[in-house]
Amino acid sequence: MGRLTFTEYFHLLLTGREPTEEQRFFLDLLLVAIAEHGMMPSNVAARMTLAADPDSLQGAVAAGILGAGPVVLGTSEQCARLLEEARKSGGDVDGIARAIHAAGAKVPGFGHPVHRPLDPRAERILELADARGVSGPHVELARRLRDAVAEVWGKPLTMNVAMPIAAVMLDLGFSSDAVKAVPILARTAGLLAHLVEERKQPIGFLLARAAEEAVESE
Repeated sequence: MGRLTFTEYFHLLLTGREPTEEQRFFLDLLLVAIAEHGMMPSNVAARMTLAADPDSLQGAVAAGILGAGPVVLGTSEQCARLLEEARKSGGDVDGIARAIHAAGAKVPGFGHPVHRPLDPRAERILELADARGVSGPHVELARRLRDAVAEVWGKPLTMNVAMPIAAVMLDLGFSSDAVKAVPILARTAGLLAHLVEERKQPIGFLLARAAEEAVESE
């Protein structure tokens, strides 16, 4: 205490080592990048859980974190695995993109319902990685994969924030097993902010009522 920041201590807990300056800088940057998404399903679930049990702050946080899956928040780990696969294949991103397309699957780290054609968070991460000299083989593969995906799909797809998170973490020496820890920790902070607000200005039951009014049952 008094010597390490929380970000530095998180790195120590995660890896067993104190971070370099670049590891600290980018771990902090990535936590900020993914912490808050507004009224997304994970935040709605947390708010509605707290509305149902106002004394269970921890339960509401847990309800929100359970939503950290492959659709919302959880694709950074899949991106890391994909980049590792691409590197093991000798950088055959075209072959990987074609295989995913042929299987009718989605490419982790691509597509976004709001940010089109570019995700400003992703672009900022890559910009700073270049500027600070930490862009390595995984960042290069991510950029090449973006080009390959555009060619195979016949249109550019937004590289969302998950892919640069994975690429930069791998280039900084993090293992793919550790990548998902970043969005989970970041989202915990965002959820806590939502829940403090929920206690002051409750909207959980309003969200439930709005959902009932918006859906017709047969």
